Amino acid sequence: MYAVMAITFVVGYLAIALEHNIRVDKAASALMLATVLWVMLIFAAGPLGLMEMGGEGAEVLSHTGGLVNPVVAALQEHLGEISEILFFLLGAMTIVELIDAHDGFKIITDRITTLSQVKLMWSVSMLAFFLSAVIDNLTATIVMVSLLAKLVQNHEQRWWFVGMLIIAANAGGAWSPIGDVTTTMLWIGGQVTAGSIVPTLFLPSLVCVLVPLIILSFRLKGEVKRPVDPVSEPGHTVLPAYERNLVLGLGIALLLFVPVFKTITHLPPYMGILFGLSVLWVVTEVLHGNKSAEDRHPLTVVAVLRKVDTASVLFFLGILLAVSALSTAGHLIDVARLLERSFQNVYVINLVIGLLSAIVDNVPLVAGAMKMYPLEAIGSSGWAGYFVQNGDFWKFLAYCAGTGGSCLIIGSAAGVAAMGMERISFSWYLKNISLLALAGYLAGAATYLLMYAL
Repeated sequence: MYAVMAITFVVGYLAIALEHNIRVDKAASALMLATVLWVMLIFAAGPLGLMEMGGEGAEVLSHTGGLVNPVVAALQEHLGEISEILFFLLGAMTIVELIDAHDGFKIITDRITTLSQVKLMWSVSMLAFFLSAVIDNLTATIVMVSLLAKLVQNHEQRWWFVGMLIIAANAGGAWSPIGDVTTTMLWIGGQVTAGSIVPTLFLPSLVCVLVPLIILSFRLKGEVKRPVDPVSEPGHTVLPAYERNLVLGLGIALLLFVPVFKTITHLPPYMGILFGLSVLWVVTEVLHGNKSAEDRHPLTVVAVLRKVDTASVLFFLGILLAVSALSTAGHLIDVARLLERSFQNVYVINLVIGLLSAIVDNVPLVAGAMKMYPLEAIGSSGWAGYFVQNGDFWKFLAYCAGTGGSCLIIGSAAGVAAMGMERISFSWYLKNISLLALAGYLAGAATYLLMYAL
C-alpha cells in the first residue's frame, strides 16, 4: 500500500496539472486525491503498520498512549495546521476584496502611470519582493494580483506579470523571518536568527528575482492596455475620497500589523489576520451605517465574501491534505533519508529539497529536515557545524525551500493563491515561467555558495 499511495499521488498530481485537458477542475481532483490517500492510509495501516513505515503515526500513537487511532489523530493534527493557512488566506483575501470594493487601489494605480511592459514588470516585481518580506509572500501575492487586475486588461498578458510576481514574492519571503512560513518555522525553532538570515539571504534572494526579470526584459515588447476604470462607468457609485483613503490605509496597516501581532501575543498569524478583518469589518459597518441598504450592501463584508474564490481555498485544502497523508505514511522522511544516503553534501541536499518543494509542499519537507537534523547534530562524518544555530545547512535550506517552489505554480502558497485568483493553468506556467524561475533559483543558489560556502 505504501507504493500504491505514492503512485496514487502521482496520478492525482497529473490530474491537477492537466485540468484543462481532462476538463475537471483542479479543486475536485485535489479533494479526491486527499480523501483517497487518507482512506488508503487508515485501511492499510494499523499501529504496527505505521511504525513499520516510519511515519508520524508511531509518534502520534506514543503521545496518545494507543487510545486514539493514530491515523485519525494525525489527520486532526494536520488539519489544524492546514486550517491556520486557510483561515489566514480567507482573512487576507477578504480584506483585499473590501479595499477593492471601496476603490481603494485606485489611489495606487493612479500613481503608476507607465504603460511599458518592461517598466511595469520591474515596478510590480520589486514592490512584491520587498512587500512580501514585511507581510509574508502569501499576503503580498494576494494584494499584488488584485492590483495587477487594475493595471493590465488582457488576462493572458497579465499572466506574465503574475508569474513574475510569484517568483518575486517567494524570493522576498525567503530572506525575512516573517516572509515565508518555512523561514518562520526555522526562526521559531531556533535554527536561524533574524540578525543572521536577513543579511545572509538578501543578496541571493535578490539575484533570484533579477535574473528572470532581466531575461523577460529582452522578451517583453510594447505596452499594456489598462482596463476601464469602474469609477468612470455609468451607474458606479463614486465614494468620497476620505472613505477610499480610510479603508485603503486601515486595510494595509492591518496587514502590516499581523507580524507585529504575532510577535506581541505569540499567537499564530491567522489570529492576527482575523483580528484585522474584524476591525475593518466594524469600521466599514459604522462608516456606511447611515446609507441606504442598496448603497451600503456592496460595501459590506457579507457582500465581499461572495467574491472570494472558494474553489481556490478548497484546492489548497486538498493538496495540503494529500501531502500530509504522504508525510504521515513516512514517504517524506524516507525521501529525506534517501537524500542523505545519495548525496554526501549538505548543499546538494538543500538544492534537491528546494526542487522537491515545487512538487510537494515545502512545509512538511522543512519539518522533516528539522526532525532529521536536530540542532548541533552531525548528519554524517565531517558534517559537524552545519547544523548548529545559523549553520550553513539551515540558512541555505531557508533560501532553497522558500524559492524552489516557484518552479511550479502549485509549489508554493503564493503560486496556489495566484493560480486561483487569475485562473492560470498549470501547463501555461510550466511552459512559460518554470524555466525562468529555475534560472533565478539556481542563480541565487550560486550566489550564496560563492559568498559563503566556497
